[in-house]
Amino acid sequence: MAEKIVQTAGRDALGEFAPEFARYNDDILFGENWNNTDIDLKTRSIITVVALMSQGVTSDALKFHLMNAKNHGVSQKEIAAVITHTAFYAGWPHAWAVFNLAKEVWNEKAEELTDKDRYQNTIFFPIGEKNPFGQFFVGQSYLAPVSTEQLAIYNVTFEPSCRNNWHIHHAKSGGGQMLICIGGRGYYQEWGKEARALRPGDVVNIPANVKHWHGAAPDSWFSHLAIEIEGEDGSTEWCEPVSDEDYGMLK
Repeated sequence: MAEKIVQTAGRDALGEFAPEFARYNDDILFGENWNNTDIDLKTRSIITVVALMSQGVTSDALKFHLMNAKNHGVSQKEIAAVITHTAFYAGWPHAWAVFNLAKEVWNEKAEELTDKDRYQNTIFFPIGEKNPFGQFFVGQSYLAPVSTEQLAIYNVTFEPSCRNNWHIHHAKSGGGQMLICIGGRGYYQEWGKEARALRPGDVVNIPANVKHWHGAAPDSWFSHLAIEIEGEDGSTEWCEPVSDEDYGMLK
């Protein structure tokens, strides 16, 4: 759903002195006009900056719209190109004035995205915090609850080369686990069988009492939803780690 622009500046400043102007400003200009979806908000922000710059406006009104442009995805590189292009038509002095305001707005250095941040942007579910069961994993993993009512569902995320130890979901009846892969590339392997490559959309049905492991590929993050299947006297037995030698032989 598109972001809805809501403005109250007109009523805050002029609500009693000029109520009609305030209504036009808040409800028409920033209400109906800015919420018209024929133009996306990023483009609309750029057009507004260009129009004000062309009129020689370098007041707080322009700074507000520069901040608005930044908030709607206009990068420092993009705004510099917009101001430079407009300078040839609106005048060099106007450009100098607007650049001074733009430098104030874009002066905050954005924190560099970590590998975790970049991967998070590729999946729908949150990565969560460091896995409290990390002692049963080789490498770093993360855990995020998706549902804790009716059916427990957790998103488990593995950094590249991370995998959990061999383990068994015990149950007298029922039990086991289901994995739904949602991001990256990984593996699932049952004891005595070849490993299976996993990609988003793959589903793994793990029977109770079967020794197995799952984790990320060496060069990729990996995430799956883990769904515990209810069973009688269910428990998890953690076994030995997957050795570097065995993991290195995976195709």
